[in-house]
Amino acid sequence: MGNHAGFILAAYGLSVLVVVVLFVWVALDGRAQRRALSELEARGVRRRSRSGPQGDAS
Repeated sequence: MGNHAGFILAAYGLSVLVVVVLFVWVALDGRAQRRALSELEARGVRRRSRSGPQGDAS
């Protein structure tokens, strides 16, 4: 790697750190969204994408 080893290793390290932080952020946000959706469904709010047996929204 020569004279630039420190810069290269720092760039790789920062890239790995950013990817890990993004992964954790997406995982935590997914949990929060599922929790919010289940709370809404518990209150009776339903998703419009779900259809009843005749194709009408229920």
